[in-house]
Amino acid sequence: MFEAVAFYLFAFLTIAMFFITVTTSQALYALSALAAGMIFISAFFFILGADFLGAVQIIVYTGAVMALYAFGMMFFDTTREVKEKKGNKFIIVGLATLCAVMIVAIFAAPIVSNNMLSLYPALEGAGNTQTVGLVLFTKYLIPFEVAAIMLLVAMVAGIVLAGKKMDLSLTLLNAEEIEKMDEEINKKVLS
Repeated sequence: MFEAVAFYLFAFLTIAMFFITVTTSQALYALSALAAGMIFISAFFFILGADFLGAVQIIVYTGAVMALYAFGMMFFDTTREVKEKKGNKFIIVGLATLCAVMIVAIFAAPIVSNNMLSLYPALEGAGNTQTVGLVLFTKYLIPFEVAAIMLLVAMVAGIVLAGKKMDLSLTLLNAEEIEKMDEEINKKVLS
């Protein structure tokens, strides 16, 4: 009974935080909600008895979101208004259909999973950490290393792209100069 109540509570909180992340126009609110959502996801691991994975979720993913938070504060002008464009209706319908199919798959997964066998059964006497390490560094070693390289490339690319715009400080400009810059950017975007 406790697990069911905790699951639904943390599921609601997680979905609420990610909804705020997607719908807000303020970058700092979005990053704060994303960090909170990652912490709420770790509660699922603790409920399932995977304490190591819950701690890793908090340390690694929430730490990564906090690093993203710091980059967002440094590299973006979070005080300006965000102007959103209307999207393509076909994309919205396609994404909504994809979400509906995924929800059906999530609810159907427990029914299908009763007939599945694991490729790496749990070792007797091995703890949760040892089992995760065995699977991570045997079966999933190459994807683990590729993900690390992709994250490194993304970080370097973000720094390089942000460095190109760092020669100008918006805090040192007056309102007229900022409006002139916005008009020039809008002209470039519209042409």
